[in-house]
Amino acid sequence: MQKSPLKIIVASIIILGSVSWLAITGAAANKSYYVTITELQGMGGKAYTRHLRVAGNVAPGSIKRSGANANFTLLEQGKTLQVVYKGEEPPPDTFKDDARALAIGTYGRDGVFHATQLQAKCASKYAPAPGSRPGQPAPAAAPASPGKTAELVTPKLK
Repeated sequence: MQKSPLKIIVASIIILGSVSWLAITGAAANKSYYVTITELQGMGGKAYTRHLRVAGNVAPGSIKRSGANANFTLLEQGKTLQVVYKGEEPPPDTFKDDARALAIGTYGRDGVFHATQLQAKCASKYAPAPGSRPGQPAPAAAPASPGKTAELVTPKLK
């Protein structure tokens, strides 16, 4: 039995069309826009329908943890944004007061950013050592003079 070339062509078109549709809708679903807090608050109705990334510094004393979830406030140039994080993993260890944080999620009509992913870093932890250049090892400490021993100084308690 010979297969009709028309059937093969139609089947190929259906398969290619299905794969293309899945690729396009998958890419659109994973797309997220990076915005500042100021831009987010000025987006109007568009802010409620997009998957967004918003960065800022964590306001001191604003972190309230509940298991793997957290509520906190982001600060950026005098603007604030309430964030509710409900993710699959707890916030990272570097997520602390004054840390730089990136929240990924959606903006709700209640004025709260609902994050499903959270990234944080402590800028001072990753900064180069004083006197060194990025990519270069930190300068070695000066050795003690020959014949002298280093002494440990402990603070006196009152």
